Amino acid sequence: MLLPRPRGPLSSLVRDRLSGAPDGAAAGPVPEGTGTAVLHDEDLQLTLWMCYELSYRGFDEVDPWWEDAPFVAQVRRGLERRWEAGLRELVPVVALEPESVPRALARLVRADDGPPLAQFLQRQASEGQFREFVTQRSIYHLKEADPHSWAIPRLSGPAKAALVEIQADEYGQGRFERMHSELFRDTMRALGLDDGYGHYVDRVPAITLAVSNLMSLFGLHRRWLGATLGHLAAFEMTSSLPNRRYGNGLRRLGGDADATRFFDVHIEADAVHEQIAAHDLCGTFARENPSAAADVLFGAACGLAVEAEFGRMLLGEWARGRSSLRPDRPTRTAGSDSGELALSG
Repeated sequence: MLLPRPRGPLSSLVRDRLSGAPDGAAAGPVPEGTGTAVLHDEDLQLTLWMCYELSYRGFDEVDPWWEDAPFVAQVRRGLERRWEAGLRELVPVVALEPESVPRALARLVRADDGPPLAQFLQRQASEGQFREFVTQRSIYHLKEADPHSWAIPRLSGPAKAALVEIQADEYGQGRFERMHSELFRDTMRALGLDDGYGHYVDRVPAITLAVSNLMSLFGLHRRWLGATLGHLAAFEMTSSLPNRRYGNGLRRLGGDADATRFFDVHIEADAVHEQIAAHDLCGTFARENPSAAADVLFGAACGLAVEAEFGRMLLGEWARGRSSLRPDRPTRTAGSDSGELALSG
């Protein structure tokens, strides 16, 4: 994966530094934000995404040393302060008793009134719109489960066992072809999309990057362990019905069993994971860590709120007769030292 195209002064600064040889210099003055709401700040979300990706698979032309460089750490801390402040404006922290966490999660999920994206994809979406949805989702689904897996070494006892049980299913119980990320690749190929990791990052807007960045913010920081678990619980507790609708929508458009398997697998798996996540994982964790109970609910609420905004963006653009993707532009081909250009897919 190559470094993405910059979207403003912050991402330009980080891209330029990461393209060079590693050094120990600090960032110096960091450009101020644009004032755009944090979920839709293209420059902030792309810059954070680049910094976070250094802790996942990195970039082809970037030295792995940059992951812990003072420059990256300084930029990331500054952006995360703005990111966290925006999240707290979006979702206030609510105090609750540890024993009530599973019930609070259930109430939160029942009260969720996000946009009817799944219904639209099931009944009305064109093939082009469904391809756009899958393109947008590829930013997360091609690394599915990885952000939440950061929590495994930070847990112990029954809560750790519960998380491992959920994650084992996400990783196909050790079978490569059953890994959910690989099943998603099957869906992408069936729709004629490039299944390369991060291939479409230049095409997706800030809110799509925010979906991924939220998981990374929580997952990469031990202080947000409770929020990581709450986010995962909300993810599992709200996905069975939408995935049924996604699968039916793709079948309506002519998708075969290989194309729909990713969605179909999640119908049964996430119905089981729902109870494990709410009770065995989050409930146990909250009882053992009472001070983090509110973080569990905060992580879940943030996940639902960001997903809802993602759905509103897609439906809003389609209602206006526009693509939800950013305009395509020439990008440098991988492995090219000559500056040769090729159109991104």
